[in-house]
Amino acid sequence: MQKVIIIDDEAAGRTLIRQYLGEYPGLIIMGEANNGVDAVRLINEFKPDLIFLDVQMPGLSGFDVLKHLNEIPQIIFSTAYDQYALQAFEVHAVDYLLKPYTRARFAQAIQRVTDSRTGNLQKIQPLAESLLNTATLYPEKILVQTGNRLVTVTVSDIVRIEAEGDYATLVTETGKHLSNYGIGALEAKLNPQNFLRVHRSDIVNLNFIREIQKYPSSYDVIMQNGDVVRVSRSYMDKIRELTF
Repeated sequence: MQKVIIIDDEAAGRTLIRQYLGEYPGLIIMGEANNGVDAVRLINEFKPDLIFLDVQMPGLSGFDVLKHLNEIPQIIFSTAYDQYALQAFEVHAVDYLLKPYTRARFAQAIQRVTDSRTGNLQKIQPLAESLLNTATLYPEKILVQTGNRLVTVTVSDIVRIEAEGDYATLVTETGKHLSNYGIGALEAKLNPQNFLRVHRSDIVNLNFIREIQKYPSSYDVIMQNGDVVRVSRSYMDKIRELTF
């Protein structure tokens, strides 16, 4: 029996893998995650033999997830983006399933897991080393639409990001810009060393925090521009992790 964890931010993607795995009684699903942070927790807790891993997800990308693991299992990437295939095999993934894929293609991936089970154990150390030595690149400038124009926004100038339905507002020291991306997509594109999700609707730039007001059951983040951002209960642990 092999333990499996499915990681994909789309419910349909997780459902498809779950259905296909139904034909393999020797592969037991231990859990599922729809974001990188939960994925790290599940993998470190259950120590699966195999993970199905999406690339672009809220919180941490698939490659970032691997950097936070205590032990690295066999990996099958499952994603809609073909530009990450080379990077996936550089970290010794067993296979790379490009969505949409067929049942037959899925079966090929499972066969590769079986064929590489012994050899893959020898690749764990170089995989870990390559992940630790590879820096993730994040954009320094982005383009956002203003009317019929695209304007440049320096990422380090963004004070905070606020959800606006399916879109998001970028708040800078000089003004506001409406992004066509939702807050989850923006979170995945920004450096987590600088930007922290504190609410379903808010991301803050750590460099612009003036202070944090602590209450018995909540926090308020006070930004340098005077904005007050409430930390929701589900994100309070992130604030505690930064407290020394």
